[in-house]
Amino acid sequence: MRLRVSVLGAGSFGTTIAHLTSGNAPTTLWCRRPETADEVNRANLNSRYLPDYPLAPELRATASLEEAVRDADVLVMGVPSVAMRDTLGEVAKSIRPWVPVVSLAKGLEPDSHLRMTEVIREVLPDHPAGALSGPNLAKEIMAGYAAASVIAFENPEIARQVQGVFHSGLFRVYTNHDVIGCELGGALKNVIAIATGMGDGLGVGDNTRSAVITRGLAELTRLGVAMGGAPATFAGLAGIGDLIATCTSRQSRNRHVGEELGRGQTIEEIIAAMNQVAEGVKTTKVVMELAAKFDVDMPISNEVNGVLYEGSTAEDAYRGLTQRTPGSEQDAN
Repeated sequence: MRLRVSVLGAGSFGTTIAHLTSGNAPTTLWCRRPETADEVNRANLNSRYLPDYPLAPELRATASLEEAVRDADVLVMGVPSVAMRDTLGEVAKSIRPWVPVVSLAKGLEPDSHLRMTEVIREVLPDHPAGALSGPNLAKEIMAGYAAASVIAFENPEIARQVQGVFHSGLFRVYTNHDVIGCELGGALKNVIAIATGMGDGLGVGDNTRSAVITRGLAELTRLGVAMGGAPATFAGLAGIGDLIATCTSRQSRNRHVGEELGRGQTIEEIIAAMNQVAEGVKTTKVVMELAAKFDVDMPISNEVNGVLYEGSTAEDAYRGLTQRTPGSEQDAN
C-alpha cells in the first residue's frame, strides 16, 4: 500500500513538494485560499506562486484542513515558522496516531527559540518529527533541474521510509539523523543571505561576497555546533549547500531583502512589496538571542540585526565588518 501524503501550505515550495510527492504517493495539498485549491484541481496550476509551471494532474487540493489531514500517512508542514504552532493546533484535531510530520520551514520560533521539529513535538508529542532541508529553489525544481535535499529524522528507519516519498527523478533525497544540524543550517543561513544581499545591493564585488559567505558559514557552524548540531552537517547539503544557493540566487527571498536594503529601502517597504515570507528577517533577532545564550560571536549576524532592528544602514554594516581585527581563521573573529 502506498503512503498517502498531505502537504499543508500552498506557497511556492509547499506546492513544489506536493507536485513531486504526487508522483510517488497519492497527495493532497491544503490551500488556505479556496480559489487556489480550485485552480489546482481545475487547471493544474498555482498562478499566485508558480504561474509558469504546470502541476502534476494527479495532485489534488483542498481548502479544508480537516479533509487534508484526516487520511494522511505522512504530513508535510509547508507553512511559515510563525504559523507553525497555530496550524499544528488545528492539525491535532484530525491527525491519526503516529503519523510522521515533516517540516519544510527554515526558521525558529521567536519567543521560545524552538526549532520547528521541537514545536511539532510539543503540539503533537506522539508523532515522529523530521525536516526536509537543502539547496532547493522551487522554480528550478519545477523547471526540471537536478537538485538534492536531506530528510532528517532521529530514527534512521523512519527517515528511510519517508525518503521514498520525496525522492523523485532528478530530485535526490539523502537521509540524515542530525535533525538539529539540518534545521539550524536551514534557519541560520537566511541571516547570512540577507548580509550577502546587502553587499550585492551596495555593489561590493565578488571577492567580498565570497568572504561574507565563507565567514558566515563559520559563524553559523559555531552556533549550530554549540546547540548540538554535528559539524559535518554544516559542510553538507543542509549547511553549505543551502547557504550557497540562498546567498547567490536571484530567486532567494532573503537575498532579495538584503539587496533592497543595500539599495536604500527600509525593511517595512521591502516586506510590504513581497507576497512570500523571508524567514531570515525574524530569525535574525532570535539568532542574536541564541548567540548571547551560548556565548558565540556572530559578527555578520550582529550587523544584519543592526540594520533590521537598530537603525543602521547597509553601509554601516559593511563598514563595521571591515573594521574588525582579523585573527586566526579557526577562531571566532
